[in-house]
Amino acid sequence: MATSGKVLKCKAAVAWAPHKPMSIEEIEVAPPKDHEVRIKMVASSICRSDDHALEGLYANIFPVILGHEGAGIVESIGRAVTSVQPGDKVLPFPVPQCGECRYCKGPNGNTCVKIEAGKPTGLMNDNTSRFSCKGKLIHNFFGTSTFTEYTVVNEISVVKIDAAAALERVCLLGCGFSTGYGSAINTAKVHAGSTCVIYGLGGVGLSVIIGCRVAGAARIIGVDIKKDKFAKARVLGATECISPQDFIKSIHEVITEMTDGGADYTFECVGTTDLMVSALKSSHYAFGTTVIVGVAPLDAQFSFDPMLLLTGRTLKGAILGGFRKDYIPQLVADYMAKKFNLDELVTHTLPLERINEGVELLRSGNCIRCVLTF
Repeated sequence: MATSGKVLKCKAAVAWAPHKPMSIEEIEVAPPKDHEVRIKMVASSICRSDDHALEGLYANIFPVILGHEGAGIVESIGRAVTSVQPGDKVLPFPVPQCGECRYCKGPNGNTCVKIEAGKPTGLMNDNTSRFSCKGKLIHNFFGTSTFTEYTVVNEISVVKIDAAAALERVCLLGCGFSTGYGSAINTAKVHAGSTCVIYGLGGVGLSVIIGCRVAGAARIIGVDIKKDKFAKARVLGATECISPQDFIKSIHEVITEMTDGGADYTFECVGTTDLMVSALKSSHYAFGTTVIVGVAPLDAQFSFDPMLLLTGRTLKGAILGGFRKDYIPQLVADYMAKKFNLDELVTHTLPLERINEGVELLRSGNCIRCVLTF
């Protein structure tokens, strides 16, 4: 392309400091170096993790361009890139797959050693950034940074997808949907005829419901204090919905009674430690599995009676629902084959310039996913 090898100027949403709105700025995006890919973004949804970063709950470094649920088209590639070419439709993926570390070579797990989420530097592998604004270095986020018209990612963090895919929908596969759906399909391994309980009916919790339905669960119980979320949960597969505020007893006691001793699978999708313990207690004492899906604050801890596990329960967790980057094309294919419906998860669409409005919609609880267009 004519822009290959050149510094590009474009619009981006820059977070200059925590607890402040992002500002739309003109930034400079350097060309990709070896093993890097520059992408023209087409769509990016706003995830609760982006909001957590804005609230200072993560260890990311400011100033930063947030965003990690994006989809776009390859503009140019650096030397030695082999998996994508200019013009390809792609998803940046916040869980890289280097193919060389113990995690990538092993059959289990997806947490590549080069993942940025644990101890983020906000820089590329050579400890530099491809973003600058007003003469200042701008950090990246989760190795993706999708709230910008152009971004640069490492090849190990990008995957080619079907050229016919609707980017305004499959961008959700970059985090929220994959996290919830995969927690049911991969992490819990929900079996047909089982009983599942989902704590928290936001975008991730609803994606867990979809995963449980696809896996053939017979009973899917949604739990949330906001009853206006129940209708959407039922549309996506929940068989029952309850609010803790409607009961005098603790919610885990209610669920234990409802499910004859506890559910087969329970999922905590809020990131609240008290709910994590409740989810564990509401799984069946002899064979229940609890999956922690929600992200708690950095300094959060929780404790419980070890007898809860000794009697037979299992407590699990996973990043991005256990999905590796190389499975994303299959997820895209499953969406295009109507195995699941992403349209029901998108409640708002806004231009990049209105990104702060999108964040406020997410915080209000009236938005499942807001997709930004470029």
